[in-house]
Amino acid sequence: MRVFVTGGTGAIGGYAVPALIAAGHTVSALARTPATAAVLRGQGATPVPVSLFDRHALTTAFAGHDAVLNLASALPSTSRFLLKSAWTECHRIRTEGSAAVVDAATAAGVGRLVQESVVMIYRAGADRWIDESWPTEHYFIATGNHAAETNARRFPGAAVILRFGIFYGRGAAHSEQLMASARRHIGFAAGRPDSYLSSIHLADGAGAVVAALDCPVGIYNVVDDEPVTARDNVAAMAAAVGARAWLRGPGRAALLLGDRSTSMTRSLRVSNARLRSATDWAPRYPSVREGYRAMAAQTAG
Repeated sequence: MRVFVTGGTGAIGGYAVPALIAAGHTVSALARTPATAAVLRGQGATPVPVSLFDRHALTTAFAGHDAVLNLASALPSTSRFLLKSAWTECHRIRTEGSAAVVDAATAAGVGRLVQESVVMIYRAGADRWIDESWPTEHYFIATGNHAAETNARRFPGAAVILRFGIFYGRGAAHSEQLMASARRHIGFAAGRPDSYLSSIHLADGAGAVVAALDCPVGIYNVVDDEPVTARDNVAAMAAAVGARAWLRGPGRAALLLGDRSTSMTRSLRVSNARLRSATDWAPRYPSVREGYRAMAAQTAG
């Protein structure tokens, strides 16, 4: 297939573009700078200098492609994550940007659209398994995700929404920073210690992006097989780096921040059963226990 990727040099895009090429697809990708264009060329993709917000230019760029994969995002750094002002660009990309992508893909006659989203929009479920029919909730950080999903649903062709778990792996800046802290014996756990986190290694997320080109239309959770509790997540990362967590936090104190921290504190034990049954996709890393070890080996030193 001829595939156009937005966000091709981001965290998930940096893995998805090589995975798509390895699967035999011809890939074009949005490139905002000469540096990102060089990265894409090095991976075997064709860089296209176009703005995510320019509907006319996007329509021209999308012409002749079989699918458009909208993986564009701009998460704030960990130091600014809790500031609402830090989410302005991310919300614009997921709201205005996704609208421009859908309009342009429609005008260009593209047959399939794949839109990135997150499982953190689900209502907290304690220790219950959560599938794609579970209710979602609207809160400030999730504004852009809901807008992107709404835009994807109005695409007249085949639309697939991928709700990813918490990204980790080399290239996922937040997880790299948390692993660096773990090497200094500091473990990150927000909310109740028995709350569940649903994660996905970037390499496994990229595999799901490839699978989305052939799966039936709809919404799919992209998470590993075994979500772990916040307590076990800290233990898994500590074991991966060989450094016991002497300090852990912020714990329940994070709950006091309300909707600014809810994406980190709600308990989400999310199931990937629908994607696994609809495709031949399966995570290489069944849980963070295996995935953190692989990540630690990649980031050592």
